[in-house]
Amino acid sequence: MDHLPLTRASMRGVLAMGVSAILATVVVGDAITATNAHAATRTHSGPVDVLFAGSFLDLMQKKIEPAFHRATGYSVVGISGGSSALASEIKGGTEVGDVFLSASKKVNGTLEGSANGSWVSSYREFATSVLVLGYNPASKFASALRHEPWFDVVTRPGFILGRTDPATDPKGVLAVDALQGVALSYDLPGLATLATSKSNVFTETSLVGELQAGQIDAGFFYQVEASSAHLKTVPLVGTGLFAHYTLATLRNAPHPAAATAFTNFMLSARGRALLRANGVTPLVPALVAH
Repeated sequence: MDHLPLTRASMRGVLAMGVSAILATVVVGDAITATNAHAATRTHSGPVDVLFAGSFLDLMQKKIEPAFHRATGYSVVGISGGSSALASEIKGGTEVGDVFLSASKKVNGTLEGSANGSWVSSYREFATSVLVLGYNPASKFASALRHEPWFDVVTRPGFILGRTDPATDPKGVLAVDALQGVALSYDLPGLATLATSKSNVFTETSLVGELQAGQIDAGFFYQVEASSAHLKTVPLVGTGLFAHYTLATLRNAPHPAAATAFTNFMLSARGRALLRANGVTPLVPALVAH
């Protein structure tokens, strides 16, 4: 069979058909690759038990849990509370978990070493969140808090200042530090009295609700809590106190692979972006302590 010479027009047609075929192959290949990559991130299933600081409650439930599940297929089963209280429950065997997310580096020390059950052998400090004063905008003291130093307002008659218990929550310890430190710096004995008062002490997970319900005029919160609950805040001038968030895989974790996946997610670019958008400052790289 004789081959007819190709004209320029017919050559352009052949080339166009070839390019179209190549593009179709590339598009289909990319689609298959993307589908396989997505499927690869969802090959896991089952729980990861995370015991976490109560200040992470809203962020964990609304943002971290769903994002982590989409990325890995694992589901977070979370228990929140004061970090010190959770550590006591871990030591006492009343709570069993894979990962302990604490708001204080010091709390991990209560779980380290044979005398403490060796529940934690190492941890990663992965983020911080500044301590602020959250206030109820309906409070009769709201305008004063916005325009005057906080330490001059909270000691006024009728002002109700809420905080958490230092015995169960590191934030309660920081609140006492803030009150006592500023009392000493500015010679304000009324603040020192507030630091030792046993009234208006709430659990970490209930303090936000007390503020929103108008039961207190203001309270001590980390910025992560304030951001999640859309609280009005003023800075604690004269303090500069922070939560130091850590991640530790607990001894005898029932789901070690899921625990590793959770830690890796929290340290990933996606995890750090979630933190940064919600009142938490990620540390890059995370600090490792043994």
